[in-house]
Amino acid sequence: MALLTPHGVREVFQFQRPQGREHLRRLLNWEEFDEQRDSRRSILLDTLYESIIFAVGKGFPWVEVAQVVKFTEELLRETKGCSVTEAVMILGNKLRDYQGHFNPTHLLALCDYFHHTFIHHYKLYQYVLGQDQQVDLTVAHLEVCMPPQPLPLAEGMDRGLWTHEQQVAALTEAEAQKRADMLLLKEALLLEQENSLQKAFTSAMPAHPSRVLERQELESLVHQAVHIQMELLQKLLQCQIQNTFAILDLKLQKKTLNLNAPAPFPPPITSHAGQEEALKPHKASKGKNAKARK
Repeated sequence: MALLTPHGVREVFQFQRPQGREHLRRLLNWEEFDEQRDSRRSILLDTLYESIIFAVGKGFPWVEVAQVVKFTEELLRETKGCSVTEAVMILGNKLRDYQGHFNPTHLLALCDYFHHTFIHHYKLYQYVLGQDQQVDLTVAHLEVCMPPQPLPLAEGMDRGLWTHEQQVAALTEAEAQKRADMLLLKEALLLEQENSLQKAFTSAMPAHPSRVLERQELESLVHQAVHIQMELLQKLLQCQIQNTFAILDLKLQKKTLNLNAPAPFPPPITSHAGQEEALKPHKASKGKNAKARK
């Protein structure tokens, strides 16, 4: 492991946690790695970073903070695969080796820190850092759609009133659609009539242009033309009657909805002048009754 300088650990501490971890990785000359797939190296980097935070929080000088990182890395490496008893002995030996780098107060704080973190969770550290882990990771990219910006509260309305307006609007739209469908149907029937008459006239015309139609042929042509028009008129009247009944039914539904419309909330405020106007007939009636009694 590269020996960190006091200036380097100071820079790491001054950054926020994500930037500080990344800066520590560069100072340690580690290659970039996937935090999710290489969990062992990620946890090791977390442990070294937390040792810096601990040392600075306890008031260690920057020179001693760099030594704490070195102490942490050596302890993790030397206790790999050891039992808890062996790990405690290794920790005690290393504390004696580092007596010259820390004053007694800081050395005691360092011992207490590793006792309550590393030794207390030793089996977990060994399980994560001491053996290869099989990582089965599935990554799914989900798009989060933000809700639309709500309208101002002043433009809101009661839910019952809003539902009523939506129903009325749907009936109005259905009525307009019925009228538009009727116009389209009328145009289609007129076009059909024109095509039928054109076919009848074409088939009745003589093959030779100079030949004049016989009386019987002319009567047949007129009768056929009248039949086509009557058939079209029958279809048109039938569709108009059906469409008219449908529109009347929609109007009836809309009228029923308007009669049962919910009261607006909050109710409209009656002015004081309006209340006085409403009370005038009542006051006048009381005055007349009093005069009559006299």
